[in-house]
Amino acid sequence: MTAPGEHVEQLRLELRRGIVVLAVLSLMDSASYGYNLIQQLAGLGLAVEEGTLYPLLRRLEKQGLLQSEWDTTESRPRKYYRISAAGHDVLTALRAEWQETVRVMQNILERDRHE
Repeated sequence: MTAPGEHVEQLRLELRRGIVVLAVLSLMDSASYGYNLIQQLAGLGLAVEEGTLYPLLRRLEKQGLLQSEWDTTESRPRKYYRISAAGHDVLTALRAEWQETVRVMQNILERDRHE
């Protein structure tokens, strides 16, 4: 049998999966490379591991939501990502969906506290 803390951790990870895309797209107005993005997210309170972020960046690029370019001017080449026009459209829709979801959940959770 799974301990309650393990259930909470598994469910917390499920909740986080959905918000990582929204968080990443929200931070991509200026070009950024993976490690820098991990630091930005962590500084804002959302820790994301490399094994999660890099496949996500590649997937978003493949979907046309991000565009990338290599910077080879330094000794270590870096791939910089930036949100595309299609990514901006998706981000706008996801923001609206997020705001509506938060509103609905606040209503549900407030109702639960008052009963």
